[in-house]
This record gives sequence, structure tokens and C-alpha cells, in this order.
Amino acid sequence: MTATAKPYLTGHYAPVADELTATGLTVEGTLPPELAGRLVRNSHNPKPGITPTHWFKGSGMVHGIRLREGRAEWYRNRWVDTPALDGAPYLTEHGPDLTASTAGTHVIEHGGRLLALCESALPFELTPELETVGAFDWNGRLTSAMTAHPKEDPATGELHFFASSPFPPYLIHHVSSPDGTVLTSQEVPGASAALKHDFAITENHVVFLEGSVIFDPSEHSGIPYAWDDAQAARIGVMPRGADGAAKVRWFPLLPGYAMHLANAYEDGAGRIVVEGPSVGRDGWQRSWNWWVGAPDRGAEPNSGSRSRRWTVDLTAGTVREEQTDDLTVEFPTINDAFTGREHRYQYALSFPDDRGVGNHTLVKYDRRTGARQLLPVGTGQLPSEAVFVPAADAADEDAGYLLTVVSDLNLNASKLLVLDASDLSVPPVATVHLPRRVPAMIHGSWIADADLA
Repeated sequence: MTATAKPYLTGHYAPVADELTATGLTVEGTLPPELAGRLVRNSHNPKPGITPTHWFKGSGMVHGIRLREGRAEWYRNRWVDTPALDGAPYLTEHGPDLTASTAGTHVIEHGGRLLALCESALPFELTPELETVGAFDWNGRLTSAMTAHPKEDPATGELHFFASSPFPPYLIHHVSSPDGTVLTSQEVPGASAALKHDFAITENHVVFLEGSVIFDPSEHSGIPYAWDDAQAARIGVMPRGADGAAKVRWFPLLPGYAMHLANAYEDGAGRIVVEGPSVGRDGWQRSWNWWVGAPDRGAEPNSGSRSRRWTVDLTAGTVREEQTDDLTVEFPTINDAFTGREHRYQYALSFPDDRGVGNHTLVKYDRRTGARQLLPVGTGQLPSEAVFVPAADAADEDAGYLLTVVSDLNLNASKLLVLDASDLSVPPVATVHLPRRVPAMIHGSWIADADLA
């Protein structure tokens, strides 16, 4: 198979070949003054001439847009300079090299540090200008990998994350202090070698999902996991606190796999409610075939991914599962101030059907009324995951802005849209024109200037 046949190296996903810095970007409309910071996004962008065997094996590249005082001051993109960028292997004769990371899944801020993440390795610290500092291990206290989807508690500032491994210990839960200096860790008993990519927290619990995807050494794409009908899907609920792991409880689920979770919370009856897209066996396989460039794949990176809700009754020991929408969606987000608390609004990216018919659409869900609002972006255009930024002195949950970077194949260009999160039907608040087409990316964050001070 040629490099151009790999779907993750073509179209919206085609990597860029160089690093660029551009200043004084053109802005249409008016950038709100509270947008003082950086939108930083991350994805896999292999060097020219390199064809990874799996989408997720490509080297990480971060793209940043600096906004301040109504101006778009700069755009820049940089590879995350890890040993893997120059070909260092992850597995060595001494075992895994946790610094040999693609660092291409997510980028966050914690304790004033900008961290590029990949779930199989240590995080990599970046400067505010996106240059690589190096691996960050909490001064030697972190000796495992770190999930690409940590959760910061908006009330305590603590950062919760986990390490998942196909070998014992299968699951370790970590908590970092708000300033990123203290790390506590607990092995979670009862976990298996099932693939765990995301998780959730509530005010009093940590929630893990194990789907029907398990470690499979016969998978030679470089990501050794595969669907297994014999792998029991489960949800684990662990009390937060120093001795929480010893009290974890596991509950059976229907077969499926959830790559990303929107949020979790405790309802008025004390039940744990978890929401996020989920796929069945066929959806997983057609998605996997896209990720590795195999035949019989969907037209998009995800197939058959539908919004789902799991309600765990801790008293009765039961889980109720339900599909909550019929759109094919992924990359769910919320106002992060509601992480672990009941949220009303939820955002996602809707994909065309499995044959590629239709357009990409941003979706806003109102969980209270059941309504949904769609924002199609037009043929040949793909928006990124929507990042919510609150408005100044916001009183309502959706008072703020959604930031999304749109890849436009028609113009071979990209733009940053600043949308009114309270109403997607109105024109963008502002549009920032970027100096190049930015490849479709995976995850990213809005990082306010005050957080990097």
C-alpha cells in the first residue's frame, strides 16, 4: 500500500512538512477581550517520507494561536521533540522507554506547565512558545505512563489521571496537587488488560470504563489491541481519597467501546451518570481499519459512534444503558467548570455517514430540554473539537465561546472560528485566518495567560 493510500495521510489529515511562525494574523469581526491566551491543539504529524503503520503512531505536532487584546498575535506549529521523533523505539532491551513518546494526542496546562500527552508514555513539557523542554515526571515520582485525558477538578484544582497497561499492574490512578508538585498513586484492583483511553471523575468518585477491546499481541499495526467478544465490558466506580482503590466496584456492561467521555456526575438520588459516544463491534472494526489504512473501512476515522448514557445505581448494584441520540458523533466537550458536576450543555463533532455522505457539523446538546442545535460548516470543511471558553463574568453555563479550527480543502486553508456558545445559529463572533491549512487534529485546550504566568 502506498503512503497516499493511507487515509490519515490524505485530505484533511494530510500532515504538514515544516514548522512555521506567522505574526499579525488577519481577524474578521471582533475578538472578545477575555480571550487572552493560547488555543493549542495536538495531533499526529509524521515527518516527510515516514508512513506510520497506525494513525496514532505518527509523531506529535502542536499548533498554537495566540490571542490578546483583540489581536491574533501569532500562529506557530512545532513537532514535540521527543526521542521517538528521531526514531527511538518505545520497547528496548531494558523494557519500555517512557520518554519515546509520540506526544501527539492532547495538550493541557497544569501547575503552570504546558504538557503534550500520549497515553503510552510520560508527558512532555513545552514552553509557552511551543518549544520542547523535555519529559516531565513529577521529579521522579511518576514511573508509569500517563493518560492523554486527565481531569482537573474545578473545585480543588487537583489533576486526576491514570496509567493503563496490558501487563500488571493494569491500572494505576494518580492525583497531582494543583501546583503540580505532589503526586499520589494507587493501583486499582480488579482491572484487566482491556484498553482504557478515557475516564471520568465526579465530586466523590473516579469512573473507569473497560470495553470489549483487549491487548492482542497478534495485531501488528504497532497498537496491539483488538475487539474480543469474550472480553467483558465493565464500568468501575472508585471512591476518591487515599484508600479509594481498595473500595472500587466493577459492574457489567453490554459489549461496546467508548473512546471518549463527555462527563460524569452524581445525580440527586446518588447514582453515577456517565455520558459519551460508544461503538459496537462493527463500528470499532471499521474505525480501526481507517486508523491502520486497511480495506473495508469507513470514510471517516470513526464509524457508528452514538451518544450513550450509563447510569450506575450503587445501592442496587445495577447499570442502565441508553442511546441518547442518533447522530454519528465524537470529541464530546463541555464547559470544564462543570467537570464532575451535572452539566446542561454538551458539544460534539458530527461526522458524515459511513460512506462519506453528508457534511461535518458541530452539535450543541441541551440535556435539560432534549434539544440539539447543528452548525454545518460546508462541503470540504472539517471543524476541530470545540473548546469552550467562558465569557467574562459569565452567569449561565453556556455564556462563552466555542473555539474551533476549520480545515478547508476547497481553499487549502484554515481558519479559527470564535462562536457564540449560547447560540450556534448566529454568525461567528470572530474569524482568524491562519497562514496555512492546519491538518485535522485530535485534542487541544484553551490556556489563559494567567495559567502560564
